[in-house]
Formats: sequence, structure tokens, C-alpha cells
Amino acid sequence: MNSFIMTDFSFRSIDVSAVSWQVKGQTPCACCVVCPSRGSRTVLLSDMNLPDVTADDFSKVDLSQFKWIHWEGRNAAEQIKMIQQVVKFNEALPRQQRISISVEIEKTREALYELFPHGDVVFVSKDVARHFGFQSAEAAVRGLYHRVKDGSVLICPWAEHGADALGPDGIVLHSDAFPPEALVDTLGAGDTFNAAVIFMLSKGGCLQEALTFGCRVAGRKCGFHGFDNISQYFTHE
Repeated sequence: MNSFIMTDFSFRSIDVSAVSWQVKGQTPCACCVVCPSRGSRTVLLSDMNLPDVTADDFSKVDLSQFKWIHWEGRNAAEQIKMIQQVVKFNEALPRQQRISISVEIEKTREALYELFPHGDVVFVSKDVARHFGFQSAEAAVRGLYHRVKDGSVLICPWAEHGADALGPDGIVLHSDAFPPEALVDTLGAGDTFNAAVIFMLSKGGCLQEALTFGCRVAGRKCGFHGFDNISQYFTHE
């Protein structure tokens, strides 16, 4: 399994030099069942108790090579320690050279909500928003913004209804969704949205541009299986 994954990363030119290799547990395996008529997916996960990355693992990474670091909420207590390492690293740098920090709170787990005040950009899922009682992306970013730190951006994607964002200026921004001609495969659309937003913001785009770009690329991704050649949409949009 490990050799298959590493070969796949290599084929797609993904840098794995900072990977933390674990000596306990086995590589998890997920089987994804995609519905041909709707493009929806069901993920069957076999969790082999592979340990999560720790703050100690993270401390071995050379932070000077990064412009932006993103955390998907998992073991939040350790991830907050990692983020604090980046904050400390940033203190010695001019503002324009500091590493941007983003976090995603996707699962409805109480421990993950500790991540809200630790991102420059915070992505909150539709599921989490509904858990807090919000029935739209706009309501979610307005209602949850008090949880993020001063100056941060809060973003909530809402599937076929697009996505909304709220920044320190207090103005809610919205982008419609961009559905493909035929819905083929929604697996990974959320991660695609996050990546596209981060890509645009890291290139100096404004929040509205990033939000629209994220929805556009995520919509394109839903029109074909997998992720091969998705980079062309980042290049040519």
C-alpha cells in the first residue's frame, strides 16, 4: 500500500520530503462508491489505527520553505501546538514574508472547534454549520465569525448553493455554484474548493476572486472522475 501511494505521489510530482513516517499502525484504506445517476459518493473507511502527526513530528519540518500551511482538523490539541510553532516562526519575519495559516473544521466534533481562533483563513463545513443551527452559508459565517481571531476570514461552502465568506470588514461575500453539464463525481469537491481558494489567495487575489474561483474549480471537478489534469483549471481559469 505504501509503495502504491508513494508511486502515485511521484507520478503527480507531489513533494513528500516532509512526510512523517510512522512505525506503528497500518495505512488506512477507503473504498469510495460513486452513484452514476447523481454523482454522489459513499466512503467506506477501514481505519488501521495509524497515529496522527504530532507537534514533535512537525517540529522537524523546515518552515522556511513554506508560504502557506493548511490544517484539516483532526487531532486538534496537537495541531494547535503546530500552529503555535508557525506563529513563533512568523514573529521574526516581516509581515509580507510570514506563513499564512488556514484550518478546516469539517467534522462535528467538539474538540475541533478549538481550531476556530487559530487560522488566518478558516473553512467551516456545511455539516458543522448545521450542527450549530445555521441553515445557510451566510447565516453560518455571520453567526460563527465571533469564534475566529481578529482580522481572519471565515468561509463556508454550501454545495450547490455556492459559498459565502466574511472578513474583518464585516461584508459578507457570496459566489454561486458552477455545476458541470453532467454531475459525475463529487468525491473530493470540498478539498478542491479549499485548494482553489488557498491558491488564489496565495497568489494575491482578493477574497471575492478566491471564493468564485474555488466554486468554479470545484464545479469543474464534479464533472469528471478523479483528479487527473485538474491542474489545468488552476492554470487557465
